[in-house]
Amino acid sequence: MCKCFSSLFSLFFIFLFVLQQASTGNASNASSEYEEIKLRVGVPRKNGFQQFVHVIGETSQENYNISGYCMEVFNAVITHLPFNVSLHVEPHDIDSSEGSGYDALLKLIPSSKYDVVVGDITILANRSKFVDFTVPYTGSGVKMVVPVRHGRDKNMWTFVKPFSWDLWLSIIIISTFIGLAILIMERNVNALPNQEGSPNQKKFHPATFLWFPISQAILPERQVVVKSCSRFVLMVWLLLAFVLMQSYTANLTSILTLDQLQPSFLNVNDLRKGGYYVGYQTGSFVHDVLVKQFKFDPSKLKPYNTSCEYHDALKLGSQNGGVAAIFDEVPYLKIYLQEYGSNYIMSGPKYRNAGFGFALPLNSNLTAYFSRAILSVTESDLMNEIEEKYFGKNEVGEQNSSEEASSAPLSLSFHSFEGLFLITGISTFFALLISESVLWQKPILMAKALSRRYLSFVAPTTEIRVHPTHDSTHGIEVV
Repeated sequence: MCKCFSSLFSLFFIFLFVLQQASTGNASNASSEYEEIKLRVGVPRKNGFQQFVHVIGETSQENYNISGYCMEVFNAVITHLPFNVSLHVEPHDIDSSEGSGYDALLKLIPSSKYDVVVGDITILANRSKFVDFTVPYTGSGVKMVVPVRHGRDKNMWTFVKPFSWDLWLSIIIISTFIGLAILIMERNVNALPNQEGSPNQKKFHPATFLWFPISQAILPERQVVVKSCSRFVLMVWLLLAFVLMQSYTANLTSILTLDQLQPSFLNVNDLRKGGYYVGYQTGSFVHDVLVKQFKFDPSKLKPYNTSCEYHDALKLGSQNGGVAAIFDEVPYLKIYLQEYGSNYIMSGPKYRNAGFGFALPLNSNLTAYFSRAILSVTESDLMNEIEEKYFGKNEVGEQNSSEEASSAPLSLSFHSFEGLFLITGISTFFALLISESVLWQKPILMAKALSRRYLSFVAPTTEIRVHPTHDSTHGIEVV
């Protein structure tokens, strides 16, 4: 009995010891889960476009300050992580001739020099082979900026451009309808008193009913119509014609006098076939896009660092030591257009990519945490405040007024005058019904005649006829 009690007591102590060890292990795991994580952060250092990353100070003396759009977004993302992070930020020069470029910076992650790379790093498929990217925090894509070409339209068919084809077609249709309506209403007008004959009998020939309303809009004549309904229709048409002529004159004047901005080059083929020099940003993947995707000769490519260098190169032109176009990612080009946009236009096709993101080691557990934190920041008002701080009220993803390919006025369409055409058509239709009442009275009279004819064959009635006789009695016949 004593042996059994002692064995049970020992088993109870063993159970308590195991339970204590399990609780201690869980506590240590919980503490390690929320333990501060130390990250070595690599940041690109370059001379141009410092709105994205701006490094002030000497890297060798470790006395520097880093700011900019990308760095401020990264700091906001850090505050949304579910754990504490300790950062050691180090700039990396990407403007040097050897080992330059963003790819060289990203390859320092697999070599364990950096844990995270923060900056204007574009998410690309070939880069994802040696690093992991978070979700993008801004859009991107490659386009070109070219000088604008000032001028006016000198086409021989400029006079038809104020109206679109559907509006011209609508004018022809409504003129035909009005001319036909007036022809019908004036066809039976008798000669006026003290006149040899009705002037309308000569004017309203079937071959001229289309020309009649247009001629009255240009050269109106008195006593051209006699009936009141015809005069009403003609008045409505003249109102429509007056509005159309005023709109046509105003738009044609704008087309012939306003300065029109057209891109000097519309597509990449014109630049490539013409042998023009083009520029790109130093250290950017855009060089590979120009060579592999757009098939440019590498000898025709010139690297530049700043937006000022972009401006000087475009101002000189390809034949004077500069370039004919600058190819870069859309966020950089938008900043350039904000500074020099009055004489330049974004043009050509767009080479798409995912956008800017943060780079981490392959298969890192932190990638998912950073991606979720980026989504939280981009969906908040904090992202708008950061973008307005560095780029002004025009956000990176918004359209810029300088991107428009042309400032020429657009052709007026039928939709602009749809209500006026509707009023004219309905007014003409009702005037025609009132004037030609015989058109709809004849069917009514025919219907009444047919109804009387068929209703007379209903059940026969009994008729009594009385025939007088010679005597006092009367003959009665029942029919």
